Amino acid sequence: METVRYGIIGLGNQGSCYAKDILMAGKTQNAVLTAICDINPEKIEILKGKIPEFTGASFTDYIEMIESGLCDAVLVETPHYAHPEITAECLRRGIHVLCDKPAGVYVKQVKEMNEVATNSNAIFGMMFNQRTNCLYRKMREMIANGKIGKLQRVNWIITDWYRTESYYASGGWRATWDGEGGGVLINQCPHQIDLVQWIVGEMPKTVRGFCGYGKWHDIEVEDEVTAYFTYESGATGAFITTTGEAPGTNRLEISGSKGKLLCEGGKLYFFENEEDSFDFCKTSPQGFARPKVTKTEVETDGQNPQHVGIMQNFTNAILGKEPLFVKGEEGVFGVELMNAIELSGWNNGEEITLPVDENRYLQELTEYRKNSVKKTAVNERVMDTSGSFESKKV
Repeated sequence: METVRYGIIGLGNQGSCYAKDILMAGKTQNAVLTAICDINPEKIEILKGKIPEFTGASFTDYIEMIESGLCDAVLVETPHYAHPEITAECLRRGIHVLCDKPAGVYVKQVKEMNEVATNSNAIFGMMFNQRTNCLYRKMREMIANGKIGKLQRVNWIITDWYRTESYYASGGWRATWDGEGGGVLINQCPHQIDLVQWIVGEMPKTVRGFCGYGKWHDIEVEDEVTAYFTYESGATGAFITTTGEAPGTNRLEISGSKGKLLCEGGKLYFFENEEDSFDFCKTSPQGFARPKVTKTEVETDGQNPQHVGIMQNFTNAILGKEPLFVKGEEGVFGVELMNAIELSGWNNGEEITLPVDENRYLQELTEYRKNSVKKTAVNERVMDTSGSFESKKV
Protein backbone atom coordinates (compact mmCIF):
# COMPACT_ATOMS: atom_id res chain seq x y z
CA MET A 1 0.00 0.00 0.00
CA GLU A 2 1.35 3.42 -0.98
CA THR A 3 -1.75 5.54 -0.36
CA VAL A 4 -4.32 5.26 2.42
CA ARG A 5 -7.92 5.48 1.25
CA TYR A 6 -10.04 7.30 3.83
CA GLY A 7 -13.74 7.33 4.55
CA ILE A 8 -15.43 9.78 6.91
CA ILE A 9 -18.37 8.68 9.04
CA GLY A 10 -20.37 11.69 10.21
CA LEU A 11 -20.42 14.96 8.28
CA GLY A 12 -21.11 17.47 11.01
CA ASN A 13 -18.76 20.29 11.98
CA GLN A 14 -15.62 18.22 12.39
CA GLY A 15 -16.22 15.57 9.74
CA SER A 16 -16.87 18.27 7.14
CA CYS A 17 -13.78 20.17 8.27
CA TYR A 18 -11.53 17.14 7.89
CA ALA A 19 -12.93 16.43 4.44
CA LYS A 20 -12.75 19.97 3.10
CA ASP A 21 -9.79 21.52 4.90
CA ILE A 22 -7.42 18.58 5.38
CA LEU A 23 -7.96 15.58 3.10
CA MET A 24 -9.33 17.35 0.00
CA ALA A 25 -6.90 20.22 0.61
CA GLY A 26 -3.99 17.80 0.25
CA LYS A 27 -2.57 18.52 3.69
CA THR A 28 -2.01 14.83 4.47
CA GLN A 29 0.54 13.14 2.25
CA ASN A 30 -0.21 9.66 0.84
CA ALA A 31 -3.88 9.98 1.79
CA VAL A 32 -7.01 10.29 -0.32
CA LEU A 33 -10.69 10.70 0.54
CA THR A 34 -12.65 7.97 -1.23
CA ALA A 35 -15.94 7.83 0.69
CA ILE A 36 -18.21 9.92 2.91
CA CYS A 37 -21.14 8.84 5.07
CA ASP A 38 -23.92 10.46 7.04
CA ILE A 39 -27.42 9.31 7.98
CA ASN A 40 -28.67 12.70 6.78
CA PRO A 41 -28.53 12.86 2.94
CA GLU A 42 -28.78 16.65 3.10
CA LYS A 43 -25.42 16.89 4.86
CA ILE A 44 -23.87 14.75 2.15
CA GLU A 45 -25.14 17.09 -0.55
CA ILE A 46 -24.01 20.17 1.36
CA LEU A 47 -20.49 18.78 1.69
CA LYS A 48 -20.37 17.76 -1.97
CA GLY A 49 -21.21 21.33 -2.84
CA LYS A 50 -18.21 22.52 -0.87
CA ILE A 51 -15.82 19.98 -2.42
CA PRO A 52 -16.94 19.66 -6.07
CA GLU A 53 -13.63 17.97 -6.91
CA PHE A 54 -14.61 14.97 -4.75
CA THR A 55 -15.25 11.94 -6.99
CA GLY A 56 -15.66 9.27 -4.32
CA ALA A 57 -18.75 7.44 -3.13
CA SER A 58 -21.32 8.55 -0.59
CA PHE A 59 -23.35 6.44 1.84
CA THR A 60 -26.08 6.84 4.44
CA ASP A 61 -25.18 3.53 6.13
CA TYR A 62 -21.65 3.23 7.52
CA ILE A 63 -21.73 -0.57 7.40
CA GLU A 64 -22.26 -0.40 3.64
CA MET A 65 -19.37 2.01 3.39
CA ILE A 66 -16.85 -0.09 5.32
CA GLU A 67 -17.95 -3.24 3.48
CA SER A 68 -17.67 -1.55 0.07
CA GLY A 69 -13.93 -2.16 -0.16
CA LEU A 70 -13.35 1.54 -0.81
CA CYS A 71 -11.71 2.38 2.52
CA ASP A 72 -8.51 1.33 4.23
CA ALA A 73 -9.21 3.65 7.16
CA VAL A 74 -12.03 5.78 8.53
CA LEU A 75 -12.49 8.90 10.63
CA VAL A 76 -15.31 8.53 13.18
CA GLU A 77 -17.02 11.93 13.52
CA THR A 78 -20.49 11.05 14.82
CA PRO A 79 -22.23 12.03 18.07
CA HIS A 80 -20.40 10.59 21.06
CA TYR A 81 -22.54 7.60 22.00
CA ALA A 82 -21.84 6.03 18.61
CA HIS A 83 -18.04 6.27 18.73
CA PRO A 84 -17.33 2.90 20.41
CA GLU A 85 -19.88 0.94 18.37
CA ILE A 86 -18.71 2.27 15.03
CA THR A 87 -15.03 1.99 15.94
CA ALA A 88 -15.46 -1.62 17.07
CA GLU A 89 -17.34 -2.60 13.89
CA CYS A 90 -14.60 -1.13 11.72
CA LEU A 91 -11.79 -2.76 13.67
CA ARG A 92 -13.50 -6.17 13.46
CA ARG A 93 -13.40 -5.82 9.67
CA GLY A 94 -9.74 -4.84 9.64
CA ILE A 95 -10.45 -1.18 8.86
CA HIS A 96 -8.05 1.24 10.57
CA VAL A 97 -9.83 3.82 12.77
CA LEU A 98 -8.99 7.35 13.84
CA CYS A 99 -11.71 8.26 16.33
CA ASP A 100 -12.46 11.80 17.36
CA LYS A 101 -12.78 12.78 21.01
CA PRO A 102 -14.19 11.56 23.26
CA ALA A 103 -13.58 7.81 22.97
CA GLY A 104 -17.11 7.32 24.26
CA VAL A 105 -19.60 8.57 26.82
CA TYR A 106 -19.03 6.02 29.59
CA VAL A 107 -16.15 3.79 30.63
CA LYS A 108 -17.97 0.49 30.18
CA GLN A 109 -18.52 0.98 26.44
CA VAL A 110 -14.98 2.29 25.93
CA LYS A 111 -13.46 -0.77 27.63
CA GLU A 112 -15.52 -3.03 25.38
CA MET A 113 -14.24 -1.11 22.34
CA ASN A 114 -10.65 -1.39 23.59
CA GLU A 115 -11.03 -5.15 23.92
CA VAL A 116 -12.01 -5.35 20.26
CA ALA A 117 -9.00 -3.19 19.38
CA THR A 118 -6.68 -5.54 21.27
CA ASN A 119 -7.87 -8.46 19.14
CA SER A 120 -7.74 -6.56 15.83
CA ASN A 121 -4.84 -6.25 13.41
CA ALA A 122 -6.05 -2.80 12.40
CA ILE A 123 -4.52 0.39 13.81
CA PHE A 124 -6.62 2.38 16.27
CA GLY A 125 -5.84 6.02 17.01
CA MET A 126 -7.48 8.93 18.84
CA MET A 127 -7.67 12.48 17.53
CA PHE A 128 -5.97 14.04 20.54
CA ASN A 129 -4.50 16.82 18.45
CA GLN A 130 -3.63 18.94 21.48
CA ARG A 131 -0.90 16.44 22.36
CA THR A 132 1.02 17.71 19.33
CA ASN A 133 1.41 21.14 20.93
CA CYS A 134 5.11 21.76 21.63
CA LEU A 135 4.28 23.49 24.92
CA TYR A 136 2.35 20.53 26.32
CA ARG A 137 4.90 18.05 25.02
CA LYS A 138 7.66 20.02 26.71
CA MET A 139 5.77 20.16 30.00
CA ARG A 140 5.30 16.38 29.92
CA GLU A 141 8.99 15.88 29.17
CA MET A 142 10.18 18.19 31.96
CA ILE A 143 7.88 16.62 34.56
CA ALA A 144 8.91 13.09 33.54
CA ASN A 145 12.57 14.13 33.87
CA GLY A 146 12.03 15.38 37.40
CA LYS A 147 12.50 19.09 36.64
CA ILE A 148 9.75 20.23 39.00
CA GLY A 149 10.57 17.67 41.70
CA LYS A 150 7.77 16.14 43.71
CA LEU A 151 4.34 17.08 42.34
CA GLN A 152 2.39 19.40 44.63
CA ARG A 153 -0.40 21.07 42.66
CA VAL A 154 -2.11 21.04 39.24
CA ASN A 155 -4.37 23.95 38.33
CA TRP A 156 -6.09 24.42 34.98
CA ILE A 157 -8.51 27.27 34.39
CA ILE A 158 -9.96 26.69 30.93
CA THR A 159 -12.94 29.03 30.73
CA ASP A 160 -12.64 30.40 27.19
CA TRP A 161 -15.13 27.95 25.67
CA TYR A 162 -17.88 30.57 25.38
CA ARG A 163 -20.90 29.27 23.45
CA THR A 164 -24.21 30.89 22.45
CA GLU A 165 -27.75 29.50 22.49
CA SER A 166 -27.47 29.33 18.70
CA TYR A 167 -24.61 26.87 19.03
CA TYR A 168 -26.64 24.53 21.20
CA ALA A 169 -29.62 24.79 18.83
CA SER A 170 -27.49 23.71 15.85
CA GLY A 171 -28.10 20.02 16.53
CA GLY A 172 -30.90 18.11 18.20
CA TRP A 173 -28.40 15.85 19.95
CA ARG A 174 -26.36 18.68 21.45
CA ALA A 175 -26.38 19.36 25.20
CA THR A 176 -28.79 16.55 26.05
CA TRP A 177 -28.16 13.50 28.23
CA ASP A 178 -29.65 11.16 25.67
CA GLY A 179 -28.05 12.73 22.60
CA GLU A 180 -24.64 13.88 23.76
CA GLY A 181 -24.16 12.35 27.20
CA GLY A 182 -22.97 15.53 28.86
CA GLY A 183 -21.96 19.12 28.28
CA VAL A 184 -18.72 21.06 28.56
CA LEU A 185 -16.85 18.06 29.95
CA ILE A 186 -17.64 15.70 27.11
CA ASN A 187 -17.82 18.21 24.24
CA GLN A 188 -15.37 21.06 24.74
CA CYS A 189 -12.94 19.68 27.35
CA PRO A 190 -11.96 16.11 26.39
CA HIS A 191 -8.61 17.43 25.12
CA GLN A 192 -7.79 19.16 28.40
CA ILE A 193 -9.11 16.24 30.46
CA ASP A 194 -6.77 14.01 28.45
CA LEU A 195 -3.85 16.41 28.76
CA VAL A 196 -4.18 16.93 32.49
CA GLN A 197 -3.32 13.25 33.06
CA TRP A 198 -0.96 12.88 30.07
CA ILE A 199 1.23 15.86 30.99
CA VAL A 200 1.44 14.98 34.68
CA GLY A 201 1.93 11.29 33.94
CA GLU A 202 -0.67 9.97 36.36
CA MET A 203 -4.38 9.90 37.07
CA PRO A 204 -5.84 11.40 40.25
CA LYS A 205 -6.69 9.04 43.11
CA THR A 206 -9.94 10.78 44.04
CA VAL A 207 -12.21 13.35 42.37
CA ARG A 208 -14.91 15.72 43.56
CA GLY A 209 -16.97 17.57 40.99
CA PHE A 210 -19.24 20.59 41.42
CA CYS A 211 -21.29 21.15 38.28
CA GLY A 212 -23.80 23.74 37.14
CA TYR A 213 -26.44 22.13 34.93
CA GLY A 214 -27.97 24.61 32.50
CA LYS A 215 -26.55 27.41 34.62
CA TRP A 216 -25.82 29.81 31.76
CA HIS A 217 -27.80 28.28 28.87
CA ASP A 218 -31.17 26.68 28.25
CA ILE A 219 -29.71 23.15 28.30
CA GLU A 220 -30.00 20.13 30.60
CA VAL A 221 -26.32 19.23 30.90
CA GLU A 222 -23.37 20.89 32.63
CA ASP A 223 -22.09 24.23 31.33
CA GLU A 224 -19.91 25.00 34.35
CA VAL A 225 -17.57 22.71 36.31
CA THR A 226 -15.17 23.03 39.20
CA ALA A 227 -13.39 19.76 39.96
CA TYR A 228 -10.99 18.94 42.77
CA PHE A 229 -8.36 16.18 42.44
CA THR A 230 -6.15 14.38 44.93
CA TYR A 231 -3.18 12.25 43.87
CA GLU A 232 -1.52 9.21 45.39
CA SER A 233 1.51 11.35 46.29
CA GLY A 234 -0.59 13.83 48.26
CA ALA A 235 -0.65 16.42 45.48
CA THR A 236 -3.91 18.18 44.71
CA GLY A 237 -5.45 19.69 41.61
CA ALA A 238 -8.25 21.93 40.41
CA PHE A 239 -9.92 21.93 36.99
CA ILE A 240 -12.28 24.80 36.21
CA THR A 241 -14.25 25.18 32.99
CA THR A 242 -17.40 26.70 31.51
CA THR A 243 -19.09 27.66 28.25
CA GLY A 244 -20.80 30.65 29.84
CA GLU A 245 -17.95 33.05 30.60
CA ALA A 246 -16.54 35.81 28.42
CA PRO A 247 -13.78 36.78 28.35
CA GLY A 248 -12.36 33.48 29.48
CA THR A 249 -8.98 32.22 30.62
CA ASN A 250 -6.68 29.39 29.58
CA ARG A 251 -4.00 29.01 32.25
CA LEU A 252 -2.25 25.76 33.20
CA GLU A 253 0.02 25.78 36.23
CA ILE A 254 1.82 22.73 37.60
CA SER A 255 3.87 23.10 40.79
CA GLY A 256 6.44 20.87 42.45
CA SER A 257 9.14 21.02 45.09
CA LYS A 258 11.77 22.18 42.57
CA GLY A 259 9.68 24.75 40.77
CA LYS A 260 6.62 25.60 38.74
CA LEU A 261 5.58 25.40 35.10
CA LEU A 262 3.18 28.02 33.78
CA CYS A 263 1.56 27.76 30.34
CA GLU A 264 -0.50 30.73 29.22
CA GLY A 265 -0.82 33.01 26.23
CA GLY A 266 1.26 30.82 23.93
CA LYS A 267 4.25 30.84 26.28
CA LEU A 268 5.74 28.34 28.71
CA TYR A 269 7.64 29.58 31.75
CA PHE A 270 9.70 27.68 34.31
CA PHE A 271 10.12 29.11 37.78
CA GLU A 272 13.07 27.06 39.07
CA ASN A 273 13.93 26.89 42.75
CA GLU A 274 17.64 27.15 43.54
CA GLU A 275 17.02 24.56 46.27
CA ASP A 276 14.26 21.97 46.65
CA SER A 277 11.54 23.64 48.70
CA PHE A 278 11.10 20.58 50.94
CA ASP A 279 14.81 20.56 51.82
CA PHE A 280 14.86 24.34 52.25
CA CYS A 281 11.89 24.15 54.61
CA LYS A 282 13.75 21.77 56.92
CA THR A 283 17.14 23.49 56.89
CA SER A 284 16.54 27.24 56.73
CA PRO A 285 16.91 29.04 60.10
CA GLN A 286 14.73 31.94 58.90
CA GLY A 287 10.98 31.71 59.34
CA PHE A 288 10.05 33.89 56.36
CA ALA A 289 12.81 32.81 53.99
CA ARG A 290 12.08 31.13 50.68
CA PRO A 291 14.25 29.51 48.00
CA LYS A 292 15.72 31.79 45.35
CA VAL A 293 13.85 31.44 42.08
CA THR A 294 14.95 31.86 38.47
CA LYS A 295 12.24 32.52 35.85
CA THR A 296 12.93 31.49 32.26
CA GLU A 297 10.87 31.14 29.13
CA VAL A 298 11.20 27.51 28.08
CA GLU A 299 12.46 26.78 24.59
CA THR A 300 10.55 24.17 22.56
CA ASP A 301 10.86 22.73 19.08
CA GLY A 302 8.14 25.17 17.99
CA GLN A 303 6.08 22.42 16.33
CA ASN A 304 2.30 22.43 16.78
CA PRO A 305 0.74 20.58 13.82
CA GLN A 306 -2.59 19.84 15.53
CA HIS A 307 -5.16 17.87 13.43
CA VAL A 308 -2.91 17.70 10.38
CA GLY A 309 -0.10 16.29 12.52
CA ILE A 310 -2.31 13.55 13.95
CA MET A 311 -3.67 12.72 10.49
CA GLN A 312 -0.19 12.51 9.00
CA ASN A 313 1.14 10.37 11.83
CA PHE A 314 -1.85 8.02 11.61
CA THR A 315 -1.38 7.70 7.86
CA ASN A 316 2.34 7.06 8.25
CA ALA A 317 1.67 4.45 10.95
CA ILE A 318 -0.64 2.57 8.58
CA LEU A 319 2.06 2.70 5.90
CA GLY A 320 4.66 1.45 8.38
CA LYS A 321 6.71 4.65 8.25
CA GLU A 322 6.57 5.64 11.93
CA PRO A 323 5.03 4.56 15.24
CA LEU A 324 1.54 5.70 16.21
CA PHE A 325 1.67 8.81 18.40
CA VAL A 326 -1.70 8.43 20.16
CA LYS A 327 -3.03 4.92 20.69
CA GLY A 328 -6.81 4.74 20.66
CA GLU A 329 -6.91 2.67 23.83
CA GLU A 330 -5.61 5.71 25.75
CA GLY A 331 -8.96 7.43 25.26
CA VAL A 332 -10.36 5.57 28.25
CA PHE A 333 -8.36 7.67 30.72
CA GLY A 334 -10.14 10.90 29.84
CA VAL A 335 -13.55 9.22 29.81
CA GLU A 336 -12.88 7.79 33.27
CA LEU A 337 -11.93 11.20 34.62
CA MET A 338 -14.99 12.82 33.01
CA ASN A 339 -17.25 10.11 34.42
CA ALA A 340 -15.81 10.60 37.91
CA ILE A 341 -16.39 14.37 37.80
CA GLU A 342 -19.92 13.94 36.45
CA LEU A 343 -20.82 11.21 38.96
CA SER A 344 -19.65 13.43 41.79
CA GLY A 345 -21.59 16.38 40.38
CA TRP A 346 -24.79 14.33 40.25
CA ASN A 347 -24.27 13.43 43.91
CA ASN A 348 -23.60 16.81 45.54
CA GLY A 349 -19.82 16.70 45.29
CA GLU A 350 -19.38 13.18 46.64
CA GLU A 351 -15.75 12.05 46.65
CA ILE A 352 -15.28 9.47 43.90
CA THR A 353 -12.35 7.06 44.01
CA LEU A 354 -10.75 6.03 40.74
CA PRO A 355 -11.13 3.70 38.93
CA VAL A 356 -14.73 4.85 38.76
CA ASP A 357 -17.54 2.39 39.45
CA GLU A 358 -18.49 1.95 35.79
CA ASN A 359 -21.73 0.07 36.52
CA ARG A 360 -22.95 2.75 38.93
CA TYR A 361 -22.12 5.47 36.42
CA LEU A 362 -23.99 3.72 33.63
CA GLN A 363 -26.99 3.15 35.89
CA GLU A 364 -27.23 6.80 36.89
CA LEU A 365 -26.59 8.01 33.33
CA THR A 366 -29.41 5.75 32.12
CA GLU A 367 -31.80 7.46 34.52
CA TYR A 368 -30.79 10.88 33.22
CA ARG A 369 -31.28 9.65 29.67
CA LYS A 370 -34.79 8.45 30.50
CA ASN A 371 -35.70 11.97 31.63
CA SER A 372 -33.86 13.73 28.82
CA VAL A 373 -36.07 16.17 26.92
CA LYS A 374 -35.95 16.12 23.15
CA LYS A 375 -35.29 19.54 21.63
CA THR A 376 -38.03 21.18 19.61
CA ALA A 377 -36.38 24.49 18.63
CA VAL A 378 -33.51 23.19 16.51
CA ASN A 379 -31.79 24.69 13.48
CA GLU A 380 -29.83 21.69 12.17
CA ARG A 381 -26.76 22.89 10.30
CA VAL A 382 -23.03 22.56 9.83
CA MET A 383 -21.42 25.67 11.30
CA ASP A 384 -18.35 27.61 10.25
CA THR A 385 -15.73 26.35 12.67
CA SER A 386 -12.77 28.36 11.41
CA GLY A 387 -10.65 29.45 14.35
CA SER A 388 -12.51 27.32 16.88
CA PHE A 389 -10.96 23.83 16.92
CA GLU A 390 -7.41 25.11 17.27
CA SER A 391 -8.19 28.08 19.48
CA LYS A 392 -7.23 26.10 22.59
CA LYS A 393 -3.71 25.35 21.45
CA VAL A 394 -2.27 27.03 24.54
